[in-house]
Amino acid sequence: MKTVIINYGAGNIQSIKFALQRLGVEAILSNDISVIKNADKVIFPGVGEASSAMKKLKESQLDAIIPTLTQPVLGICLGMQLMCNSSEEGNTKGLGIFDTEVVRFSSTVKVPQIGWNTVQNLKSPLFEGIRESEYMYLVHSYYAKKSSEIIAESEYDIQYASALQKDNFYGVQFHPEKSSKAGSQLLQNFLNL
Repeated sequence: MKTVIINYGAGNIQSIKFALQRLGVEAILSNDISVIKNADKVIFPGVGEASSAMKKLKESQLDAIIPTLTQPVLGICLGMQLMCNSSEEGNTKGLGIFDTEVVRFSSTVKVPQIGWNTVQNLKSPLFEGIRESEYMYLVHSYYAKKSSEIIAESEYDIQYASALQKDNFYGVQFHPEKSSKAGSQLLQNFLNL
């Protein structure tokens, strides 16, 4: 099985690569379109600011390719946010895979949200063997609004989408590679899809 981590200069890819190695998987880091298209599984990470990350995707023409992929794709953190219609961060147009918008947390809470938070209402094979209200590690100032594609929720000021799914596309706001046993289980579940 060939697992590719999209390497477009806006992701915390080494920690994801190490997390997969612990599961016995040697992932390929690539921004080569043919390598990505021929992968069995694709992981789309993201750390940083939405508009500059989207600019990097466009420079390598990955913005046109990612929505056409037919194998399981997992967006992590900013990767998931870029898969939505739009983000308030940098007034960014997203890839339009998930039919929701990404907005900033209100000024009534500390931003960014950093640390462990629970995930509830788990609804997908992605969460097989992960219990309700399990803790996952998050670092974010923006969140995806609730939508029909939600497969997990978290609460920070309001209830928001901590995971989304549409067809072969999955997205998680939290960092499974930093979320201990539950995060490893989620990555293994993704590899098993």
